[in-house]
Amino acid sequence: MKTSEKILLALVIIMAISTAYFATQYFLSIKQLKQVNETVKAQQVNEKTLAFANLFIDKVLSGQTEVSFEDRLQLENSVRDLNDQEVFDQWQVFVKSGVGNEGQQNLTKLLKLLITKISY
Repeated sequence: MKTSEKILLALVIIMAISTAYFATQYFLSIKQLKQVNETVKAQQVNEKTLAFANLFIDKVLSGQTEVSFEDRLQLENSVRDLNDQEVFDQWQVFVKSGVGNEGQQNLTKLLKLLITKISY
């Protein structure tokens, strides 16, 4: 085998190894990017859920008077912004329930659901 053929073979081997290395790095980066995107999405959901919970506490639980139309509208928009059908359904059940024991039970269910939706 000539020297030039040996050099060419060495270059081909080096290029194959480097291509395999960079391909592996590329796929690992894609996997890591997906994980980061999922984490960011979960964090955004958590932030929206916490924002709704805080608004709910401020406007409904801490309120001394009846909840105003503007506040109800703000709460409704906030719960819709969560894009979570389960929370929205429980919200609807809570809104339609009356005062008293039924209302308290639905309030408890809503708050527990909000807490379980917040992931770590």
